[in-house]
Amino acid sequence: MTEYDTESQVTEAQQAALKLANVDEATRDAALASIADAIRDHAEELLDANAADVEEAEAMLEQGEYTQALVDRLELDDGKLESIAEMVESVAEQSDPLGETLEARELDDGLELYEVAVPIGVVGTIFESRPDALVQIAALALKSGNAVILKGGSEASESNRVLYELIREATAELPDGWVQLIEAHEEVDQLLELDDRVDLLMPRGSSEFVSYIQDNTQIPVLGHTEGVCHVYVDEAADLDMAADIAFDAKVQYPAVCNAVETLLVDDDVAAEFLPTIVERYEEAGVELRGDAATREIVDVGDATDDDWDSEYGDLELSIKIVSDVYEAVEHINAHGSKHTESIVTEDAEAAELFMTGIDAASVFHNASTRFADGYRYGLGAEVGISTGKIHARGPVGLAGLTTYKYYLEGDGHLVATYAGEDATPFSHESFDGEWTPGRLEDE
Repeated sequence: MTEYDTESQVTEAQQAALKLANVDEATRDAALASIADAIRDHAEELLDANAADVEEAEAMLEQGEYTQALVDRLELDDGKLESIAEMVESVAEQSDPLGETLEARELDDGLELYEVAVPIGVVGTIFESRPDALVQIAALALKSGNAVILKGGSEASESNRVLYELIREATAELPDGWVQLIEAHEEVDQLLELDDRVDLLMPRGSSEFVSYIQDNTQIPVLGHTEGVCHVYVDEAADLDMAADIAFDAKVQYPAVCNAVETLLVDDDVAAEFLPTIVERYEEAGVELRGDAATREIVDVGDATDDDWDSEYGDLELSIKIVSDVYEAVEHINAHGSKHTESIVTEDAEAAELFMTGIDAASVFHNASTRFADGYRYGLGAEVGISTGKIHARGPVGLAGLTTYKYYLEGDGHLVATYAGEDATPFSHESFDGEWTPGRLEDE
């Protein structure tokens, strides 16, 4: 064995995935319940490990190596642990994503084709400092029947190790090796080479990081990049509502990818709206920057071209005045990250123009961008938010971790029957039917 024997771990995960795909829903749900119980039962151990991570992170913060936002994402407490346990239970409560017949089609009498949902197989994930991300991803992988390779940030290494061991011990009845933890950069490099055994990679991080993963592997990559999100206050907005939404989108939790980074304001309401919202932001400690038109109305810093493309992940915000909804859409499509965008307006036509014109995974009307979340969408949890358009888009929950395969049920049918001048025509008629493993015995 080499020092970093990632290949053995991935091979073990691949073998486990074939077995896990056939584990029944009740067993998978029971294992999830065991994970939730383990988190509650070992809260003190988890908090001790997390305290060690936080202490080191705070030292790095003092040296200017880490940001306060990273430390905030890293820290756990009793309330967060209970939320993590409840998240695992909410995943268990979701409908089983496996075995669902997506479509049934009769090709001919007695020749029936079924498109059926199945797990992807082996999923590799590389994610940031939040320890809860490890549990979210593992829970979703388990519910969807996938083996998973977990790689968290080094800043959360102590927390991640304890969480991983708890998950592994709580799911001892499942196929051994279904969940794996890797830690070193060398292990990631090995993982990227194993395209014959890993079916999907899901990196969570900056655009540069996701691009690096995509450029250095032949494994399909479902990228979760940064969230450069916007709130646009239209000329027909209820300004009290707009202030509440813009404030919530930035201040409620500024360290996450669905927090707003740029506020766009229609010039017809800017003079009335900006003083109020700026005062609220400043009272909350938000550092503000604005374009020239904004600075004529309120006293804020000077926004540069780089600000329009920045994910601050902190109490920082850029403000720009635009002439109308069309300019708002143009700005967002040029500078947004295709994550989440919101318009505040009472004008249905403006809302429609914005929502259909924006190229993003989630587009909201009169709601905070912070709603872009797998749990809030009713998905139980998420492995990330995909800003791409292939396979899965937006918060990736259980459905995003499945694919499908075709089952064809015949009775001695031959292709020769459907070839030549006297060929029998296909019927190709869809019907309401479900494929189940025991269907032949039932007939």
